[in-house]
Amino acid sequence: MIANSCRDFNFEFIKLKKMQHALGKYIVVDPKICHGKITFKGTRIIVADVLDMVAKGNAWEYIIEQYHGNISKAAISEAVSLSKESLLKTINAA
Repeated sequence: MIANSCRDFNFEFIKLKKMQHALGKYIVVDPKICHGKITFKGTRIIVADVLDMVAKGNAWEYIIEQYHGNISKAAISEAVSLSKESLLKTINAA
């Protein structure tokens, strides 16, 4: 029974590694795009790069302009929110 569970888990993990996985409405991870880094859906814009710009104090309008309107305020907001959730989970797990 345990062997089957492990095999099923490994199969599901392998399937996940081969396909796009939505982390939100605007944010995805796809092993075929940008080496599996987290990106904004339908783009090759790496979420971490945008979060770096936010952390440096850049206005969201400026960030959107730098990416030629290929991301929205809602997408940036989702990135910030997911980042916050991840931080809180890490803190609570410690």
